[in-house]
Amino acid sequence: MKKLKNNLLIKGLIYDAIGMSTYAIPLVGPFLDLLWAPYAAKKMGEMYPGKKGKIASVIVFLEEILPGTDVIPTFTLMWLYTFVWKKEAANSDIIIEAEVVR
Repeated sequence: MKKLKNNLLIKGLIYDAIGMSTYAIPLVGPFLDLLWAPYAAKKMGEMYPGKKGKIASVIVFLEEILPGTDVIPTFTLMWLYTFVWKKEAANSDIIIEAEVVR
């Protein structure tokens, strides 16, 4: 599990760096985003299967296609949501019901 987490983080950092690098290329960058956005969405769906992966795919597609939003590290935020924030929320929401028997 730890190796999977690390691999997803490394891949996410690389994909975020690629997405941000298109922002740095004048005139050509926006056209590269047209190619990068569907690829990034596909990779996000493969990295995080299920409903949350589909939602994240749509978000990363919109983030990459819209101008000026390339600086948002969507893959890294998804990793944090999956392995850091979601984990804490799941542990804090445990409710135990007890029945008193006499």
